[in-house]
Amino acid sequence: MDAVLLPALLRIAEALERLSPSAPPPPDLEGADAFTWHPASGEAPARLAPVPRVSAVAIGLLRGVDRQKDLLLENTLRFSRGLPANNAMLWGARGMGKSSLVKAAHAAANAEAPGSLALIEIHREDIRTLPDLLAILRGEERRCLVFCDDLSFEREDADYKALKSVLDGGIEGRPGNVLFYATSNRRHLMPRDMIENERSSAINPGEAVEEKVSLSDRFGLWIGFHNCDQPTYLAMVEGYAEALGIDLPREELHAAAKEWTVTRGSRSGRVAWQFVTDLAGRLGLRVPA
Repeated sequence: MDAVLLPALLRIAEALERLSPSAPPPPDLEGADAFTWHPASGEAPARLAPVPRVSAVAIGLLRGVDRQKDLLLENTLRFSRGLPANNAMLWGARGMGKSSLVKAAHAAANAEAPGSLALIEIHREDIRTLPDLLAILRGEERRCLVFCDDLSFEREDADYKALKSVLDGGIEGRPGNVLFYATSNRRHLMPRDMIENERSSAINPGEAVEEKVSLSDRFGLWIGFHNCDQPTYLAMVEGYAEALGIDLPREELHAAAKEWTVTRGSRSGRVAWQFVTDLAGRLGLRVPA
């Protein structure tokens, strides 16, 4: 009986092996300097998609955030050199260059030592798959900067617990070759009414609030961005105009820039860039893509 069954069982086993999906190949982190993370979905395996060209501005163009720029650049350069560095949270006013600074610091690190640092973007809705991404990166030699832009959590959102355990917890801990940067308009990543509701309705208000805000404590480096005043805004406009080759009298440039802020109702680095882009278009100048 064994002599009859054994060949049949072997053929069944071989057929099952052919039908089962093959293990995904290890990521090729040497193929590019930036990637986007795509978690497994249905039958599609998880993968890192290379980004041929990062949409970034030169770090010297970022004005009005000198202190923030120095802090993040120093932290990033230390990490790219193989030295200890901290996870970083960039929080505060919108349009003040938080995500631009992350990409500029990454570019500066690779300018100093080409290929030293890979930038991997993970979208907010994929944060729960962050442990899967770190499991892939754990065995890699290249240093990786995982970046999540506009990170925040809403009521009844439990994804923050996965992020907490990955940043500073769990028995495996964060891989030594991985650093996590995030940007947010909120200091504690949670809406204020959510925190206040926990304080008012919980049996132990202190513990409930600590559970919500302790996520921010997992970032060793907090960098705040604040609304810019008019002189800072005009300095941003001047810097962008010079970079794009716009040659207008200073008074005329300032007057047009002030008028632009009236229509937008705010001042920020983003508004300054939008104004200069519009001005370049009206003057027939091309803006680098």
